[in-house]
Amino acid sequence: MTQQAEQQQAGREAESPDAFLDDVTDADAREREARERGTVRPITVVGNPVLHRECRDVTEFDDTLRRLVDDMFASQRAAEGVGLAANQIGVDLKVFVYDCPDDDGVRHVGAVCNPVLQELPAGNRQLDDGNEGCLSVPGAYMSLARPDYAVVSGRDLDGNPVLVHGTGYFARCLQHETDHLYGRLYIDRLSKRERKDVMQQMAENTPRYETVPNV
Repeated sequence: MTQQAEQQQAGREAESPDAFLDDVTDADAREREARERGTVRPITVVGNPVLHRECRDVTEFDDTLRRLVDDMFASQRAAEGVGLAANQIGVDLKVFVYDCPDDDGVRHVGAVCNPVLQELPAGNRQLDDGNEGCLSVPGAYMSLARPDYAVVSGRDLDGNPVLVHGTGYFARCLQHETDHLYGRLYIDRLSKRERKDVMQQMAENTPRYETVPNV
């Protein structure tokens, strides 16, 4: 299937609410069970090479992947984050997890492998100028305009196709974590002045969680 055809198909699927992953039902139990199985790992920070290159596609949907995802949920909770990409714990694979509310306060919990951010018609989204932070840029925040609605296609932990959508804060999370897996941090979208401000904030604050020092 061509890229254009895939986008058209995703657009048609996105018109049906039934096409989207149910990441709301039993969210609390699913997140708790995953992190209790997992082991907390330290967070990589800006400057670590694994954060600045595209990650490898997930090709093996096995117990090793599931253990990684459990560790990611444990690490995300320990760092008090709402989303975490595998390269943020030093693993070069295209998978992210999330435990994030939308602007209606609905909690979404899930994991996506090989995510692709879908191109949506301009009429389906508006820009939101909210503050953004990142566990890999600890202690720093900056306003960044992103679309207030996002659709991500990918695979679940069994390798089945999934489609995830979000609004508001959750839409920002989906875009942020997908960016990570293609080697882009949110600070790469800022102006030079804004990026300098963010790096100064990071230098002045002590991370509240364990990080991997850049050497």
